[in-house]
Amino acid sequence: MIQFTALQSDDDLREIIKSAFDTDLDIEGSWGYTQNLATILNYRETPLSQFEHMFASMRAYIEMNMTKEKNDRYGSINLNEIAREQFTLKTKTYDKITYRVTAMKEDIYASFIAAYKEGYGKETFDISEHFKQREKATLIREVIHWFDVSKVL
Repeated sequence: MIQFTALQSDDDLREIIKSAFDTDLDIEGSWGYTQNLATILNYRETPLSQFEHMFASMRAYIEMNMTKEKNDRYGSINLNEIAREQFTLKTKTYDKITYRVTAMKEDIYASFIAAYKEGYGKETFDISEHFKQREKATLIREVIHWFDVSKVL
């Protein structure tokens, strides 16, 4: 199984996101790998589940692309929520969300796109086989993200 390194932060999460994605999110804390390292949401303008999904997507992109060497980078990174739990512990409320992450190595993804563009509409192009091969080349992983949502409920 391919392992991805957990991201580290020294209370500079907001700055990292601003630098990487040119997006200013009112967050603090950490990357959300555990309850103790939860991402703290201070304010949001979008629906909570959309905000959480956006941030989890950013984390996945940094883990699987931005921090990797060129030949090890993943593209076509997609997250789908598969489980959600909410916990209230002492004075804090947490969302613990499990996402199914799918991705493909960037170079392999690029070759599938090129093959699709070249073959689409031609009698010799087997679109079913093309998508079977894409599915075989897709990495699937499950990740958990913890959010402290106490300030936004």
